Amino acid sequence: MNAKSLSTTAQTIASYIHRTPVLTSRLINQISGADLYFKCENFQRMGAFKMRGATHAILKLSEEQKSKGVVTHSSGNFAQALSLSAQILGVKAYIVMPSNAPQVKKDAVKDYGGEIIECPPTHKDREETASKIQKEKGATFLHPYNDHNVILGQGTAALELLEDYPDLTYIFAPVGGGGLIAGTSLAANFFGKNCKVIGGEPFEVDDAYRALQSGTLEINETTNTSADGLKMPLGNLTFPIIQQYVSEIIRVDEEEIISAMRLIWERMKIIIEPSCAVPLAALLKEKERFKHQKIGIILSGGNVDLSNLPF
Repeated sequence: MNAKSLSTTAQTIASYIHRTPVLTSRLINQISGADLYFKCENFQRMGAFKMRGATHAILKLSEEQKSKGVVTHSSGNFAQALSLSAQILGVKAYIVMPSNAPQVKKDAVKDYGGEIIECPPTHKDREETASKIQKEKGATFLHPYNDHNVILGQGTAALELLEDYPDLTYIFAPVGGGGLIAGTSLAANFFGKNCKVIGGEPFEVDDAYRALQSGTLEINETTNTSADGLKMPLGNLTFPIIQQYVSEIIRVDEEEIISAMRLIWERMKIIIEPSCAVPLAALLKEKERFKHQKIGIILSGGNVDLSNLPF
């Protein structure tokens, strides 16, 4: 993956996605002591950055592969993203979802044309069910984040941000499976001017932080965090990119995540999900280090269950 492949990806998906706005907040700038530029992927189609990677992954398939459909396992944003992008591109989408996935997310997948296959709520069952559909239908499996075409797609959000604000000194992004921050770090490396990428990660699912310390993939014993989009562990494709291009990961606790989420809701008047608040929480936690800097923050999505808010 190089500068040309990322630039080509941006051109390839441009007509299928929104070029999302960049917002600022004078009050949050005062609180942080820095100039912050929020890339609002909560305004992306289906409400999250995942639309970028899902669209690119489908567009890279052969016509024969497209004719047989795509399959993934996801309980959240990638399920919705793959369903919508497949619908737009005229491709059948099979979505394996755990039986305990929120009904609001199941409804969204159905609205976007995805065919849901429910399975028991374990990672093993999700993988086995997806594999079974692959064999039965001949569908192509698309991983929610551990896929080079998905990573390139996710990197286009930061590429757009750097086109608008080329002199950013840092970009903060959340860390879950690593697709977004891996793509973001590639964009910063190829198109930034000495722009460093910093990840925000909940203490409750800090496998990426520990992996950077140990040099090997780590697992999470629990996933007890409100940031439900960040519960998945790093992949073997995302981890090496993060190792090479991400400067550091700052961990935050649940109170800090919810406080940052509330701050954005109250001061910027926009809806974001808990996972989306993690990068701002990370910056505010160590704001003395980042004073007077121009900093981009990827607001990853706004798909929140309004009947189950954390505040």
